[in-house]
Amino acid sequence: MSTLTFYGAAQRVTGSCYLIHRGAQRILLECGMLQGENNHKPKGKRDRTNGHDSAEARFPFEVGEIDAVILSHAHLDHSGMLPLLVKQGYRGPIYMTQQTEALLPTMHKDAAFLQLKDTEWENKRRARAGKRAIAPLYDVEDVEQELGQCQGLAYGAVSEILPGVKLSFREAGHILGSAIVELWLEDKGETRKLVFSGDLGNSKAPLMRDPAIITEADLLLMESTYGDRNHQPLDRTLEEFRAALNAAAQSGGNVLIPSFAVGRTQDLIYYLGQLYQSGQLKQNNIFIDSPMATSISEIYEQNTRLFNKDDPEFREIMTHDWEQWLPILRFTRSVEESMALNKITGGAIIIAGSGMCHGGRIRHHLKYNLWRKNTHLVIVGFQARGTLGRLLVDGVKKVKILGSEIAVKAHIHTLGGFSAHAGQSQLLEWAGHMRKVMPRLYLVHGESEAMLALQKCFVEEYNWDASIPTLGEVIQF
Repeated sequence: MSTLTFYGAAQRVTGSCYLIHRGAQRILLECGMLQGENNHKPKGKRDRTNGHDSAEARFPFEVGEIDAVILSHAHLDHSGMLPLLVKQGYRGPIYMTQQTEALLPTMHKDAAFLQLKDTEWENKRRARAGKRAIAPLYDVEDVEQELGQCQGLAYGAVSEILPGVKLSFREAGHILGSAIVELWLEDKGETRKLVFSGDLGNSKAPLMRDPAIITEADLLLMESTYGDRNHQPLDRTLEEFRAALNAAAQSGGNVLIPSFAVGRTQDLIYYLGQLYQSGQLKQNNIFIDSPMATSISEIYEQNTRLFNKDDPEFREIMTHDWEQWLPILRFTRSVEESMALNKITGGAIIIAGSGMCHGGRIRHHLKYNLWRKNTHLVIVGFQARGTLGRLLVDGVKKVKILGSEIAVKAHIHTLGGFSAHAGQSQLLEWAGHMRKVMPRLYLVHGESEAMLALQKCFVEEYNWDASIPTLGEVIQF
């Protein structure tokens, strides 16, 4: 008999982390960072592994007992605590797809750099208040150690990672390298299969292929980020996007787009290229102001063989690089180049991280543009509770950014159809391929409202009971 403990993404969207006990074996499925959701909690009540003080950040399990780590994809809410795991002594293998292995160096080195900068900023504040200095959770040396333990596997290959434990990754269609995890565990001559959906992709997204169909499992862990709603039709979203860009052009203001560096930014390059190629784009300057997004875009270009080649509207980009597809696109790497963008008062589209506005260069652009009435802020992704992005979507009139109080005068456009996550009906359809075997089903990666809505749908559509685990809950399978 094996057990699974929910150490993260239970009744919350981020912080993915599950521990599997199989006899003496310990397998960690995901090692993600909390993003945004934790920030609204009272001080002293926040999860310690999402804090700054590495001396206090401890995992709720013995790191030294872990035999193997499995990662579904590169997003930090699934992978961002791996360097800390290594820092605290883990020296075993970390399994992922080959494309995720290619993405991690850029993403985790960037995360270490941002933690260092954020800690420096926080220590200045603490010094003024007479408080002790703190340390970042991990540094680049920890990341380098972690990267040396990564083992990239091909999609569809079945590998025995421990005695009696086999692993396979199937395409999830979320971002480059994202995977559905299939895990077979032998127990006294019987085999139990665990399937973790990871983050399932939106079948309407342009670059990635649709999620692979899985028909059998004994235990299914399934994401539910958009379990309470469907995305609006893509055609309508593209029309709203075009209208927002046109309105900004007419008013003479800038367009700011907070965007995730992996996946969303590359989708936006594709959509903006479509508008440019058809003569519908009125702006003359588009900036990707993110060193990480720049590096990730280069990796995407190297992996076009994994793109959605079956889409006839998409084939043209297969013969272009990004700058041929969208000649007015500029990638800004240096701090100086980024700061120069703040002198542009109109006519530019600036795409910058972070996607939820809780960090990165987008905060500087918001500080310089959010108070302008002719600025147009286009929200193209999920905004977790507690993030600056969520506050702006909810209509807050003033925000504090980088120590300054900023009036919110910009036009804010929230576009729902660009999500890289499956919507409610897509989640149900994907899981429905298993309804003949009806595995035990647990909903993870969602806010309570989304999980409850999806739970109700499973009962109504399939007469299938879905459980909603709590943080720290242990189940047997």
